[in-house]
Amino acid sequence: MGVEPATWFWLFLTFAALVMISGLYCFLVTFNLLRMLIGLEIIIKGVTLLIIAAGFLSGQLALAQAIVITVIVIEVVIMVVAAGLIINFHDLFDSLNVKNTRSLKG
Repeated sequence: MGVEPATWFWLFLTFAALVMISGLYCFLVTFNLLRMLIGLEIIIKGVTLLIIAAGFLSGQLALAQAIVITVIVIEVVIMVVAAGLIINFHDLFDSLNVKNTRSLKG
């Protein structure tokens, strides 16, 4: 009397979609750069969950895991560069509010 793998798959897929939607909401609603970075991180985690689910569905789980590891490495590089830009933005404007970019000239 176990649960079918298809049921677990759709539950996992629904959870991954909810993670991506919550990350997108976090990214779009706020004007704080740090919160936007956290929202982007959540979106990428949802994408990695979807890649694992697609690998499970297609029967190529090893390939999906290799792709996820590559995505995680790229994600770390992007987050470090973005954090450096956010620190520089904070040094220039003493705030993390995106609305302060309107005072830039150019």
